[in-house]
Amino acid sequence: MKYQKLGNSDIDVSRISLGTWGLGGGSVWTDFNSSKEDAVKLLDTCQKYGINYIDTAPVYGTGESEILLGKALKGRRDAFVVQTKCSLNWRNEGGNFHYNRDGYTVNNDTGAKAVRKDVEDSLKRLQTDYIDSIIVHYVCKDWPVEETVTALEQLKKEGKIRAYGLSNSQPSDLTAYDQYGDVSVVQEFFSILSPFHGREYFPVCEKNNTVFQVYGVLEEGFLTSPEFLEKRFKATDIRSRIPWCEEKYRKPLLDMFEAWKPLCEKHGCSYAALVEAWALAQYENLNLLVGMRKESSVADAVRRLDVTLSKEEMEFMEDAVRSIQVPVLDK
Repeated sequence: MKYQKLGNSDIDVSRISLGTWGLGGGSVWTDFNSSKEDAVKLLDTCQKYGINYIDTAPVYGTGESEILLGKALKGRRDAFVVQTKCSLNWRNEGGNFHYNRDGYTVNNDTGAKAVRKDVEDSLKRLQTDYIDSIIVHYVCKDWPVEETVTALEQLKKEGKIRAYGLSNSQPSDLTAYDQYGDVSVVQEFFSILSPFHGREYFPVCEKNNTVFQVYGVLEEGFLTSPEFLEKRFKATDIRSRIPWCEEKYRKPLLDMFEAWKPLCEKHGCSYAALVEAWALAQYENLNLLVGMRKESSVADAVRRLDVTLSKEEMEFMEDAVRSIQVPVLDK
């Protein structure tokens, strides 16, 4: 495993991080229900392969992901860098409407009071005294940036958080937040099928020494194999709302896999490893967030670090999908 500093903090994180959205279950991820034993085994596997950076959020299963992780972290909290989020809550205490799901109304609130309450709630669910990194889940312009950052900086002083970051944001948001504090990490969607937002963000992250943590690199599984294109999901499942389900993309995606096949054979890796090796090579201070539940997936994720692609190979990979790349992927 390779490690990097989380921004200007003294926190060392594995370059591959574990995403636990699927651990929370619920209607957006409908093919698996996790137990405490599943969470324990997953963290056991992460330790085995050197992954110490774990990402979750209150709304992943409306608290379920955090609760399961809290149980799995018992007795080994200091072995992991735990990252969760603030701003999205279902307390019905105000904020902007975000969505209705699984019987809950989730609102977005980046005000100081809401940020503090989010952190306190997460500390209870995770059964811990501190959170290593807290991410503003959805940046919102309805509350002053100074108010949000002041609250986060105060929580740092109290020892309840060690670092903080942004998600679902723009490069201008990072600039604005860094006027009042120190943003350690930006977490954004990025894939070979939709790389433009990330590439706009890289120079600003570099200027501020901010880690760019990417999610969605495998497009929720659609870039893992030709066989995945045959899968069907319930209407509520986020994977059913991705455009790659549409028939018009079927042939271009199959052609993509066929074009990439020789590269997989050359490097002795899976399609997933190839795609994520491409992502890791796009920016020096990039962190790869991967949703994983099986040891085989963790082992394959770590394999990405051993795959070195040439500039020509990376250009070839992107040429194979250039005709279907999209500026923004709206799920």
